[in-house]
Amino acid sequence: MSSVDSTFFLPYQQRWIEDKSRLKLMEKSRQIGMSWTAAYRTVRSQADSRSRLDAWISSRDEAQAKLFLEDAKAFARILDLAARDLGCTVLGERAHSAYVLEFASGSRLHCLSSNPDAQAGKRGSRLLDEFALHPDPRQLYTIAYPGITWGGQLEIISTHRGSQNFFNRLVTDIRERGNPMGFSHHRVTLQDALEQGLLNKLKQKLPEDDPRQQMDEAAYYDFIRSSCADEESFQQEYLCKPADDVSAFLPWNLIAACEYQDGSDWELPLGPQAKPTRGELYLGVDLGREHDLTVFWLVERVGDILMTRRVETLRQTPFSEQEEILDAYLALPNLRRACIDQSGLGRQFAERAASRYGAYRIEGLTFTASLKETLAYPVRCRFEDRTLRIPADKFIRADLRAIKKESTESGNIRFTADRGANGHADRFWALALALHAARSPAASSHYESMPANARR
Repeated sequence: MSSVDSTFFLPYQQRWIEDKSRLKLMEKSRQIGMSWTAAYRTVRSQADSRSRLDAWISSRDEAQAKLFLEDAKAFARILDLAARDLGCTVLGERAHSAYVLEFASGSRLHCLSSNPDAQAGKRGSRLLDEFALHPDPRQLYTIAYPGITWGGQLEIISTHRGSQNFFNRLVTDIRERGNPMGFSHHRVTLQDALEQGLLNKLKQKLPEDDPRQQMDEAAYYDFIRSSCADEESFQQEYLCKPADDVSAFLPWNLIAACEYQDGSDWELPLGPQAKPTRGELYLGVDLGREHDLTVFWLVERVGDILMTRRVETLRQTPFSEQEEILDAYLALPNLRRACIDQSGLGRQFAERAASRYGAYRIEGLTFTASLKETLAYPVRCRFEDRTLRIPADKFIRADLRAIKKESTESGNIRFTADRGANGHADRFWALALALHAARSPAASSHYESMPANARR
């Protein structure tokens, strides 16, 4: 495979491989094979006998860094290149880890997680994969760019993550401000990829009984669209249209900065498998029955940070079953306090819970415009201060993004969200209630004064 094989790579992948520009940027749809393509291009470049500079690959997390190295090793074997896996090595005084592949040319390919400090002071080509998903894209770019002063390429590949993300700033400079940095710009939407043969390539990898084997391009497009949490997510993740951060209460970059990394063991089991936690637990319950969801959101206080330990969503579930689930939460060791939405049908639910467990553990709250304002701002403050951890889940992101802050004609502030197939931003309000429970001053003092047999 000395030249780019047109039967192996799709046209948009070939264009990226053959582009030798010093600065390259691609805004792309998810799952179109670009990390895999970039691994091939990097291997071919580093294996060249004329290569004298190392390549530094920055992935969004350690798991992705390992996957990139595995792809690189596979391509080295396909190309019949001499390459040696050096395993995980330690870089610098701060002990940053990297997965390293060394070629016969003497050059190396370093696969790093998202910490930009690991690239500081290193010379050689840079690939910033899923750039917009890094915790601080601006800082990563600032550290990575000087590394190509003495040669090499800087390649940026990413889906969008909000209009205020630094990645969109670079794209806007290219499109609207005359491309002052001189990037070679690539853009591939899901529609573009399908028109260039993505579905046929995918079907070659899928099992024969996979339902996607029977789809044409239009059906697959609709299948992907229906799998997204909302239309905004589809437009951003697959059509390269950054979500509007101006009207949203929570910008994408704030949400992403507080998400657990892939593979994090964050979830706390209920029932007999439940174990005591180090910190106090607090619960928020946004109640629904027919149209809206019921969401239980559990957080643990660990120092100054509130760590999400469980998010449970119920759809059209009888209140008797919901009460049983609430009992399981309140049986958790260290569960200090629960705040429950008692609007509408929820009043009886909250009153019954308070009668069983006491007002020191249960607080019912009726949603009004004033209360929503009281609940919403502490959520944003937690995201801004990065003192909250949440799961990386598409439905949670959609609910957090759904909240809009609007001004009425009389000058009052109100928080709104459109009702969709996945509820009415119910996960946002369950989180807000959990944070409210955690900041209730009575929670700890009442709990400590309770008899041991009443702590459940």
